[in-house]
Amino acid sequence: MSRIRWSICTTGWCGMGEPVVIPILPIAPVRPDPLPLCASTELAEKGNAFVFDVLHFREPARAFVLRFDGRVVAYLNRCLHVPTEMDWQYGEFLDSGKEFIMCSIHGAVYEPLTGRCAGGPCGRGTLTVIEAFEREGQVYWYPSQDMTPAFA
Repeated sequence: MSRIRWSICTTGWCGMGEPVVIPILPIAPVRPDPLPLCASTELAEKGNAFVFDVLHFREPARAFVLRFDGRVVAYLNRCLHVPTEMDWQYGEFLDSGKEFIMCSIHGAVYEPLTGRCAGGPCGRGTLTVIEAFEREGQVYWYPSQDMTPAFA
């Protein structure tokens, strides 16, 4: 992609010159470095989550990461129905059957692998996803433009 810019004549005696082509280069977004959360061994399959503090749009909030079907998933700890923390007890997010993430306040249930509402008063929404991954025995997360670490 390029933009054509014509030469500017300031004396009044200039002829129409050749256009000057200025290339427009795309600017790749800079991805922040991943931040360590916990050891992989701290996340048991369908067990308690690891809870951590974040700033969501510069406001203090909590987030959590858990292991479900062998995958590490992370979400903002905020129900879509009422913006409140969802855990039953600290770090306990799954229902009694260990099938869904369930809000302890009004019973909204979410699919653990996608965060999509599966029933209850959460409508058709999705939990706020936090990109997380596992590498060499450690769990990491990526901050984003609207989700940053609470303690830098």
